[in-house]
Order: sequence, then structure tokens, then C-alpha cells
Amino acid sequence: MRKVIHSRRASLVTLIAALALTACSQEEPEQPQGGQQEAPPHKVEVAEMARQDIPLNKSYPSLLRSDSEVTLVARVNGYLEERHFEPGQMVEEGDPLYTIEPDLYQATVNQREADLQSARAEYSRAQRDAQRFEQLLNQNSVSRQQYDQAQAEQRVAQANVAQAEAALTSANLDLGYANMTAPVSGMISLSQVNVGNFVTSGTELATITPLDPLEVRFQLPQRDAFELRRQLSEEGGASNIVARLTMPGQGGGSGAELEGRLDFLGSRVDSGTSTVQASATFDNPEGEILPGQFVRVRLDGLRRFNVFAVPEIAVTQGLMGPRVFVLDENDQARERTVQLGDVAGPWQIIVDGLDEGDRVVVGDPAGLEPGVTIDPQAFDGNADDIVERVEQAEAQEQQQEAEAASQMTEGAGQTPPGEGEEGAQ
Repeated sequence: MRKVIHSRRASLVTLIAALALTACSQEEPEQPQGGQQEAPPHKVEVAEMARQDIPLNKSYPSLLRSDSEVTLVARVNGYLEERHFEPGQMVEEGDPLYTIEPDLYQATVNQREADLQSARAEYSRAQRDAQRFEQLLNQNSVSRQQYDQAQAEQRVAQANVAQAEAALTSANLDLGYANMTAPVSGMISLSQVNVGNFVTSGTELATITPLDPLEVRFQLPQRDAFELRRQLSEEGGASNIVARLTMPGQGGGSGAELEGRLDFLGSRVDSGTSTVQASATFDNPEGEILPGQFVRVRLDGLRRFNVFAVPEIAVTQGLMGPRVFVLDENDQARERTVQLGDVAGPWQIIVDGLDEGDRVVVGDPAGLEPGVTIDPQAFDGNADDIVERVEQAEAQEQQQEAEAASQMTEGAGQTPPGEGEEGAQ
């Protein structure tokens, strides 16, 4: 019985080997007599280089601030009698906020008004005396010395009136400071002093933070500032520049972005950071974004002028640095080392390495090597479309590899044909 099993196994091995040789001979392609078959030209999009204006998509970090924030400070001494607001509420300009012993300062105003009336009465008497002495002097009824004395008393009385008027003005100012009102509209903070406490001139009471509009100051790299100043000069202003404020981490929800305007660009470069200060103002009617938060500012409408640019996917890394492939007169790919500039969305700006009229491979460079023959395809100028196609192709390739690996794993776990039958025997 054992000999029969060994005989069957030997016959089975011989049959499998014969079938494998037959399959290999059928799958092996016939070689042409002239040598190895040449690969077909590589189809890929090609663009002829020409200078163009490229819109930039850049953002800059900033710390949000309110340009009109006001710290309320007591201007008079006295006991804090009343507080007319709730912390955190929105107040309007002119709203009453604090009362600091107004009766005391009202009494001072009344006293100064009485002093002014007394000074004016004295001035009227001195003025009449001076006029009378002038008439008597013309009649030689008084001496010159008496006349001069009357004129001096008139001037002193006039000065006393001015002094009393100034004292009354000061008393009215103190009375106004005793009834403190909001100098600006905005959100008021917690009160730093409780009602009933004695305050002195200079005591901080609260802070009012206007939330609409908001000012954002940020730093531009000097190259960006140079290009922006050039653009503003050519276009006659910042009307085409739209500033957009985004809050990191808010995920595009309500209030995650505000639209504003660029209203300042500095005139000097900071020697420490090589940046130029800029400022933009944003309307914030709902008050959803607060000063003190870190934000990013994007300038829509900012461009690079008269530059070469290729889709970012066309740039690869070579031995000598960043490179692109250009076509020679025989439509063969040649490596060209380039110097890179800014990235503008799907575009990569090329600072050096390309010339006007160069034919550059702008499609997927996968599989390209110097000397490969290219079948140039027309480029429609849509860099986003190329990036999307490359991403789809990569995703499809990864899916195919995953499916192949899964099939190999399943095949390795299956029992070879006839193995179960032989074990049974």
C-alpha cells in the first residue's frame, strides 16, 4: 500500500512540473529579431514657459487687539457710591458707569459760582469808579495819582473775575468726573473697586473693550511687503486687497472668518526680524471674536508679477536640488535644476533655472528619467486639475496594491489541491 502512495505522489509531482513548464513557455513573449522592443513615448502634459502674474495664497499669524480699548481711571477723590452697570455687559458711549460723591463736588461748584458773582460785582464797581475818576481828572478835580489808582483797581477786579471763572470751570470738571460715563462703546470688564471704597485720582476702575471694529497688526516678510507696496502703487490703493481673518481651531463654523480691509503698510524694515508691520481692520458686529486671541490674516488679491510658475506636482528632488523636466528638440526629457520661490496654491514659482519658451513637463513626473521620450499633451492651465488627477491615481494604485496583498494572503492560507485526498488515503 505504501508503495502505491509513493508512486502516485511521484506521478503527481511530474505532472505539476510539466504543466508549469508549459505555462511558462506560453506566457513568455516572443522577442523581435531586431532586439528588445522600444517602450512607447510617455504621455504627459507639457507647458511652454511664459511669464505671468500669479495670485498668492498666504496667511500671517497675529495677536488680535482692540485699537480703542480704554482703561477707566478715577479723576477725583471720594467714596464710590454707585455702580451703574453689570460686568461683561455692552455699554454705549455716554452711559453712566460710576458715581463718586457728586454732592461734595456739586457744593464746590455752587461755591465757585458765588465767588464768580462776587468778583463780577466788584469789577462793576471798580469799572464805574475808573470812569468817574477819568471825568474828574479832565476837570482837574482829582490828582493823576488818584486816577491811576482807580484804573489799577479796575484791572485787579477784572483779573479776579477771570480767576473765579477758571475756578468754576475746574469745579464743573470735577463734578463731571464724579459722575463717570463711558468714553467709548464696548464690553466692560469686572469692576476693580467695590462700591463703598474710597478711591483716589489714578485708581483703575474697569476696562471697556470695543469689539467692533477690531484692529489686527501683523508682520509681513520684506519680500511680501515689497511686492504689496508695488501692487498698491500700480493699482492706486488697497481697494483690491481683501483681508480675511481666520480663527485656528474653529473649523469654519459661524464666526470662524471675518472680512476686512488693509489700512496700513509700514515704511521700514525691522532689522531684527526682516519684516514690515501691517495693519487691517475687521468688522465684528456679533462680537464673536475677542481681542487677545491668536489669529491668521490672509490677504486676497496679493500677487507675484511677471514670474515663471509650474504646477507644484511638476517639481521633484534631484541630486543637485529641486528639478523639473524640460523637452529637447527630440521630445526627450532633460533634467533642469531650478531655484524655487513662493508656493501660490497649486503653483510653484520658479525664481531661476527656466527661460522663456522652455517646454516643461507639468503633469505627473512619476516614472520620468532623463532621456525618456515624451508624447507631449496640451496643458489647459488648470494646476488644480493635475493635482487632483495625480491624487486619484495614487489612491487607485494604493487600493490595487492592497487588494493584491489581500489575495496573496488568502491564497497562502488555502490547502493545495489533492493534499486532503492524499491524507485521507
